[in-house]
Amino acid sequence: MAILGKIRERSLFLIIIIALALFSFVLSGLFDGNLFSKNLSEIGEVNGETIGREEFAQQLEIYRSRSNGRTTNTQNVNLAWDNLVREKIYESQLKKSGIVVGEKDIWDAMVAQIKQQNNPQFLNEVGLFDEEKFKEYIATLQEDSEEGQGKAAWLGWLNYEKSIKNSLEQNTYNSLVRAGLGSTLSEGKSNYYFQNTNVDLKYVYVPYQSVPDSLIDVTDTDLKDYIKARPKEYTVEESRDIQFVAFNIVASAEDEEAIKSELRAIINDKEEYSTAAKTNVMVPGFRNAENIADFNAENESDTPFDNKFYTEATLVSTVKDTLFKAEINEVFGPYKENGYYKISKISEVKQLPDSVKASHILIPFLGSAAADQTTTQDDATAQKVADSLLSVIKIDKTKFEELALTHSIDKVSSAKGGDLGWFTYNAMIPEFRDYVFENSTDDMGIVKSQFGYHIIRIDGQKNIQKNVQVATYSKLIEASEETENRIFEEAETFASDLSSGGDMNKLAAEKNYIVSPVLGLKVFDDNIGRLGSQREIVRWSFDENTEINNIKRFDLDNGYAVVSLTKKHKAGLSVQGKNVRNIVLNQKKAELIEKRSTGETLEDIAKQNDATVSTSLSVSNTSPVFAGQGRFTDIAGVVTFLEENKMAKNIIGKNGVAFAIVSKVNLPTELDNYNASKRSVERLLQNRNSQIYNAIKDNSEIVDNRSSFY
Repeated sequence: MAILGKIRERSLFLIIIIALALFSFVLSGLFDGNLFSKNLSEIGEVNGETIGREEFAQQLEIYRSRSNGRTTNTQNVNLAWDNLVREKIYESQLKKSGIVVGEKDIWDAMVAQIKQQNNPQFLNEVGLFDEEKFKEYIATLQEDSEEGQGKAAWLGWLNYEKSIKNSLEQNTYNSLVRAGLGSTLSEGKSNYYFQNTNVDLKYVYVPYQSVPDSLIDVTDTDLKDYIKARPKEYTVEESRDIQFVAFNIVASAEDEEAIKSELRAIINDKEEYSTAAKTNVMVPGFRNAENIADFNAENESDTPFDNKFYTEATLVSTVKDTLFKAEINEVFGPYKENGYYKISKISEVKQLPDSVKASHILIPFLGSAAADQTTTQDDATAQKVADSLLSVIKIDKTKFEELALTHSIDKVSSAKGGDLGWFTYNAMIPEFRDYVFENSTDDMGIVKSQFGYHIIRIDGQKNIQKNVQVATYSKLIEASEETENRIFEEAETFASDLSSGGDMNKLAAEKNYIVSPVLGLKVFDDNIGRLGSQREIVRWSFDENTEINNIKRFDLDNGYAVVSLTKKHKAGLSVQGKNVRNIVLNQKKAELIEKRSTGETLEDIAKQNDATVSTSLSVSNTSPVFAGQGRFTDIAGVVTFLEENKMAKNIIGKNGVAFAIVSKVNLPTELDNYNASKRSVERLLQNRNSQIYNAIKDNSEIVDNRSSFY
């Protein structure tokens, strides 16, 4: 690649630069006192308790291994942080409450898990759970914890213990809070009347939009006063604005033609000199190659051999119409498809069902995609469990559904006795797919996949038909080294011109480059517009040494970005993203409406506001509809508590002001007791676990230093 070539050309120069940079870093650390600073070992702090780098790194590694590459590093960092913050918040709350979750509590909770109770490893001779066997298993994990899989298994177990402890602490604290969230019969009665009382009334409704904006003067002081009174709602994080020009490395027309020529050259057999045979030999080309997987590997195909089989309907290819009907080894191409140039041929034909019905029991192991925080067994142990279960099922086939319910980590299918229903060829992962489509109904066996060990039973197959296996050799359409060098030089020249004082927008316009602004970057952001995940750019923009108008070129996965920092926004009160002016405007309109509505009757008030008197029946909190005007929950909450025949003025709503006289209050039927309504209030209060945590989190002191490390 072009970049590697440049590094090789300037290796001595780069070594000197890197050495000087490292020396500078060490010196700066010594002089500013940060090199050995305590803060460098602390990711953060929760209520005075630190979150150290080692503790955080362990938690982060757990999330990384669980995600198996499905989440970004930033997402894993955020998950690890949120989990540790939650853990320490609950610990501090329980400590204040004088409650300790002890080792016995944790042990009892682990032993009570159905997973342990039904694991064949921990059952005695009569099939009952043996606590001593469970203890022996844990002791063995600890003994084998020095290295390799044993270390991973032990760390997994420790994390499982910790998750049990955290769950107990959270449930204990939440239970304490919920215990205080009861309700009385009096509250039940109030709730019953609140929900079921309705009123008939006459009213005048004056919408804010009926008052011209020109009559209202909203000053900057008004806006500032409104925001200052609501600091939580209008406090914003520190942020940055940047702009960038992207230089994408894209293949030229000449590059594409060279790739097509390369593919044409490997279709047919060719004669080559063999040093081993000391003579010319015929080397099979793509057309006559028998083992396409080996051919693709030896000739460096950019896509591996696809061993799946396709019906005509499922074959997705630019040349599918002719390819499906072709003879074996008849070659098509080169043709362009999904960013590649390809040559293809039919390599095999089979008769396969188009759908299969199957059941499975999934046994996970540490590191498998299906593993969760309760998974503690390694690969070998999981295989033994699967073999043991299959042996039981082969003796008594009726046991399959029962064992699926108690042992499978796939809870969706286990609830149905392991039944996966009917599915098509491409619905399952390769290992599972090949077994169920290439074996027969009623066959049972075990296959290993990324998710764990599957104990499989084939329950049915239908619609046997022709399927083809397509062998394809591909070359990614990518830029040549010459093209890469040209784009690199363009990016370098642009960055250099800007660093010399050039204006990004002006220079970009001259060269027909596109300038992309990105506003409001937060310190923990990861994605930057169309550049995608670019954590390094975010960190650079927040570096204390990066000044406004600074320029830097960043290497991307497939090109470069020349970035300029355009603005720094401090944390504090802000109206950005909030329509504060409209809110204040409506408040002032409400004041104006109140000031001019001096009439003693609804008719007078209607006249003063150029409005009408309306009548509405059966308005309630559950049906807050005002005939002729619409649905006003806020106003209904007031009028349902008014006395009959007394005017209520200036009822402030979200979109206007109401004036009302209730002609009749329609009370609900009085009940003998209000237990049902009391229980309804209690249920509403009980289902607030997330609100409990958010409340104590809002009142916790949290110091977050993640951005200095990740």
